[in-house]
Amino acid sequence: MLTRLSNAITDHLPPSLRRPCYDRRAVTAGIVHLGVGAFHRAHQAVYTDDVLAQDPRWGIVAASLRSPETYDALTPQDNLYTVSVRSQVGEDLRVVGAIQRIIVAPRAQDDLLDVMTDPRTRIVSLTVTEKGYCHDPATGALNEAHPDVVHDLAYPGAPRSALGFIIEALRRRQAKGVPPFTVLSCDNLPSNGRTVRQVLTRFAELGDPKFGRFVADEVSCPSTMVDRIVPATSDADRERIGAALGVEDAWPVVTEPFTQWVIEDRFPQGRPAWENAGAEFVADVEPYEHMKLRLLNGSHSTLAYLGYLAGYETVADTMADPAFVRLIEGLMDEEVTPTLHMPPGADLTSYKRALLERFKNPALKHRTWQIAMDGSQKLPQRLLGTTRDRLREGASVARLSLGVAAWMRYVTGIDEKGAPIDIRDPMAARLRDLADRAGGSAERLAEELFAVREVFGDNLPQDPRFTGAVRNGLKSLYENGAKRTVTSLPG
Repeated sequence: MLTRLSNAITDHLPPSLRRPCYDRRAVTAGIVHLGVGAFHRAHQAVYTDDVLAQDPRWGIVAASLRSPETYDALTPQDNLYTVSVRSQVGEDLRVVGAIQRIIVAPRAQDDLLDVMTDPRTRIVSLTVTEKGYCHDPATGALNEAHPDVVHDLAYPGAPRSALGFIIEALRRRQAKGVPPFTVLSCDNLPSNGRTVRQVLTRFAELGDPKFGRFVADEVSCPSTMVDRIVPATSDADRERIGAALGVEDAWPVVTEPFTQWVIEDRFPQGRPAWENAGAEFVADVEPYEHMKLRLLNGSHSTLAYLGYLAGYETVADTMADPAFVRLIEGLMDEEVTPTLHMPPGADLTSYKRALLERFKNPALKHRTWQIAMDGSQKLPQRLLGTTRDRLREGASVARLSLGVAAWMRYVTGIDEKGAPIDIRDPMAARLRDLADRAGGSAERLAEELFAVREVFGDNLPQDPRFTGAVRNGLKSLYENGAKRTVTSLPG
């Protein structure tokens, strides 16, 4: 059995391997991160790791809001882990040490609240996915009937949600005269800073209107744009990385060479010098956010649903099919790009070219099934916002609508060969009930799903240009299958 990765053996790792170039014992925690998933560990934690040698006050205390899996994997190895950057030319490994410790929130609520209340904590960042904000994706408003919101308002000292922990920690800081921390969303939400500020303010108002005004006026919530593809780690990844290191790493992360982080520079209590690690600080993130959400994420979701239905396991497999390359090129060039308004100097042509190469990366085993998760939360941001903009201009939404139709076909839970699909979505049971009511009819399925206001809102289901295009796409998916439908698209 291999020795476990830990502080004690970092000096004995292969000489070519990058590892923390600072004394981890001298690092103090300035950041609490909620949602310690693979993306955070491959993205924000890496940027932070790169600057800790310059300023050791910005170590990370990470919290898992649900599962103890990451805690159980990383705590025995001093919260060190390996980042594997894979491309066609090979694999580059580094050990990251930015995470000081991990807290499992459901069994250590007081511990997490104490760390968040500590004056040394000046940033609370989040990667809790769209569903972690307990909001209505179609409107951005707090879902006041969400079970976690109801619970956290009733029991503020024992929160379950990210919002509940943030509001209770801010309340305790205010009571002690400690300035509020900056709340930094790193999730793929439209105007994520404004969205988190909106739901936090409303959450606080429901408990105490005066405190709600304090949150609205005093808590800084910069918007960000994050970009890096991070597929799920496989057992094969663990075995390969362990062999290269000569030690066991229970939970490495695998990612691509490309990484981007654009951040509004609004940090009243200070921040790490992330710009020294390649982050870009700007006055307005929104153009970059739209670029990424619509070009990368919108294309990814389209590839995920259509690729899965066509029988392709990964994005790279899907993009090996020339018909899917034509689909994504047309989607990006003809339907998405006209909706973007980038600042001077932004090179959309190069960005799109890089996206196609990233999607084709065969070393990155990004499963279509993984990307297809939580579609009811993702569609409003990734495809429907672009669709609304195109409809306002009287422009075509043919490819955007096909992506939506593929989601409708996917959430029936039965693939083209009659096999079950493992749907992972907070609305999975409701969507499956609606699909069952449709009885295999494409027309009835579209009618049932258009009525899901949380996804489509009020206006889109009333626009025949959109509903007609979706119905046509769904009809073709049922009659011809995904592969023939994509192949038959005009070039």
